[in-house]
Amino acid sequence: MGIRAAGDNRMVELASEIRDYCRAHANPKLVQKYARYFREGYDAWGLLDRNHPLWRTKRPEWLERYRDAGLPGFLRLGELLFSSGKYEEGALAIQFLKEWRGQFQAKHLRGLSRWFNAGVNNWAHTDVLCSEVLTPLLTSGTLSLDDFASWRESNLKYQRRAVPVAMLGVLKSTTETQELLSFIRPMMLDAERVVQQGLGWFLREAWKKNPEPVEAFLMEWKDRAPRLIFQYATEKMTPAARGRFRKTRA
Repeated sequence: MGIRAAGDNRMVELASEIRDYCRAHANPKLVQKYARYFREGYDAWGLLDRNHPLWRTKRPEWLERYRDAGLPGFLRLGELLFSSGKYEEGALAIQFLKEWRGQFQAKHLRGLSRWFNAGVNNWAHTDVLCSEVLTPLLTSGTLSLDDFASWRESNLKYQRRAVPVAMLGVLKSTTETQELLSFIRPMMLDAERVVQQGLGWFLREAWKKNPEPVEAFLMEWKDRAPRLIFQYATEKMTPAARGRFRKTRA
């Protein structure tokens, strides 16, 4: 058996152990509690309580026991965990990956893209992956906007959503928004609600940092882009200012 195959088998073994643990401790009542936050559906074990041993003891235990698998191994593990569709398994994958952020390079985005194919299928996983992993890598210079260029055309809506959401953190260190606005330009006609929400969220925060270029950008798109983007982007404006971005009637 080759080294790669042996490493993959270990990750299959760990994914199975995690799944068995979650199944044994499942709490259906907690699933019902959080389901209302997910209009796309919520498939979970009911273990989201931050004080649950899954997060406080089992997660660090698994991380240390399999640490020698390295970043490639945990990228593969994430693919396996997301394939189950269970919320906690995806959340664990993200928390594991956070531990390897210091070793992440642009070449590892290919492995991360497979997570979306495997089953990143809600806004929460997408946004936490951005805030915990992708945004810090962007702001540190480890990754560049160009590294995400292909994500803008992904056939997976949550991978596309990740682009503007990951860019949010960049706004904290700059008021120069023109490059960022240019980068999302190809996405402004996206038909998916979750992508539109992400774009609007980014534009709202960019407007708060530097209103003039964002307003010019919005004016350019006001008669073509989906209205949900404008609903989010203009949320903090005065009613009179929001009125400027209403779609022109034919």
